[in-house]
Amino acid sequence: MTEPLLIDGDLTAAADGRTFPNVNPATEEVIGVTADGGRADMDRAIAAARRAFDRTGWSADPGLRVRCLRQLHEGLLKQAGELRSVIVAEAGTPVTLTYGPQLDSPVEGVAWVADLARGYPWETDLGTAAPLGIATRRFLRREPAGVVGAITPWNFPMQINLAKVAPALAAGNTVVLKPAPDTPWAATMLGRIVAEETDIPPGVFNVVASAAHETGQQLAEDPRVDMISFTGSTATGRAVMRAGATNIKKVFLELGGKSALLALDDADLDTALGNVAFQITTHAGQGCAVLSRLVLPRARYAEGVERLVEMLRGWPVGDPADPATLTGPLISERQRHRVLGYIERGRADGGTIALGGGIPASLDRGFFVEPTVITGVSPDAAVAQEEIFGPVLVVLAHDGDDDAVAIANNSPYGLSGMVVSASASRARAVAERVRTGTISVNGGLYYSPDVPFGGYRQSGTGRESGVAGFEEYLEIKAIAEAV
Repeated sequence: MTEPLLIDGDLTAAADGRTFPNVNPATEEVIGVTADGGRADMDRAIAAARRAFDRTGWSADPGLRVRCLRQLHEGLLKQAGELRSVIVAEAGTPVTLTYGPQLDSPVEGVAWVADLARGYPWETDLGTAAPLGIATRRFLRREPAGVVGAITPWNFPMQINLAKVAPALAAGNTVVLKPAPDTPWAATMLGRIVAEETDIPPGVFNVVASAAHETGQQLAEDPRVDMISFTGSTATGRAVMRAGATNIKKVFLELGGKSALLALDDADLDTALGNVAFQITTHAGQGCAVLSRLVLPRARYAEGVERLVEMLRGWPVGDPADPATLTGPLISERQRHRVLGYIERGRADGGTIALGGGIPASLDRGFFVEPTVITGVSPDAAVAQEEIFGPVLVVLAHDGDDDAVAIANNSPYGLSGMVVSASASRARAVAERVRTGTISVNGGLYYSPDVPFGGYRQSGTGRESGVAGFEEYLEIKAIAEAV
């Protein structure tokens, strides 16, 4: 199977004919190849997007955009079976997750965005005033940002592709999508659906898959691109921000996290431990908002660790195509090496590996790591401060609500978290003190197309999803008419 690029309405090979392999992380087998876009392909895609924005009616026709997004939604539903298989094969995600955040939920999010765009108030009348004695009628007009470069990661590829592409298109922008080289087909298949199932005009949506990260840098630096929407690591986010600063383009960043679950002294441990165990093991902990720090009351620390270890002992790790599996592989050998290195670093910093810590003995192929629990480290230790992006949970102790909040906020990140208490009002009060963009109380879920997602500090700038996420792709123009 060879997946093409989408440039200016054409499903095409790379200009130089090169391809790169797509590897299944559960089996280490090559499942096919993808056209390997280079500088010439990216240049052509940016030119097509610029031309489509400047010279067609796409940006000024909300009705057309809504119709095309509904066609895209129907096309995604029609291809859901193939998409489901592809996401499991290239991302190693458990198939169960494709019935939620890896596929079905973001597909429905496309329909939600179409409905939002259909009724969105593109212009607001502010009424009349007389500044400097001049009678004036004022309007606020919301217009698309222009050409959007979307750079996406490998962990939730279809979800993040759609979370960027759907609102950007609905707002009237044109888009160049550059996916992660580890999961190119979630993007190239999206390009195929756009080309074959929708009336989206040529150049409005382009997909340039590439094995080289330099093509993403090219997209971020190009002056014809008005906005960059990036999801990925904080380190790469800094590079994207620097590249965008060259011509002061708009930059949206959804970056890393080191989210904490705070169990207060009256917490139901089953609720706390169940939530954190599910999050750190699901998709092998490869999520930016995953709860990767468990902060327990000191008086209940030993009990909590013992119960957590028993809960995770024998946790099924293996074939992501098996509906019983929640913990599949890491995305690559490189990522597995990184995760195992962090585990060794935790041990070197005085931590105890209470569970796991290595490669499952029963799996001789695939990039698997055992669910791992690290105890006894300082809140300032590297494993408690840095994003590991694997099934590794650090357990810390607190001495009361103020201390728990201080530990949660002792992080360069501020993406998500959870507070568990027998008192909903107490949990809510603590949650309001945690400096994160999203937070759950007693297991509540914020994940929904209408809820903005993003973080504080080094977790990024701006918000994705919801009305706020849609408006990231708009500019505001004030119009004043003399009356």
